[in-house]
Amino acid sequence: MTKTFTFAAMHFTIAFGVVYAMTGSLLLGGAVALVEPALNTVAFHFHEKVWKRLEQRRSLQAGLNLPPVFRA
Repeated sequence: MTKTFTFAAMHFTIAFGVVYAMTGSLLLGGAVALVEPALNTVAFHFHEKVWKRLEQRRSLQAGLNLPPVFRA
């Protein structure tokens, strides 16, 4: 979970910087920096969970020595 939080902090900073540089608005930069990365961070967390399941499934299939046709 630490990886997710550090990713979020980096993303907030980048989102704020980009929007502020484009608009010059602290309010708009702050709003976008809160909404977009927050949603992206939640999505990233679930993406990691799905990815780990896929890796586990692949390692189990490799252990069964299945032909490539039957591997995901």
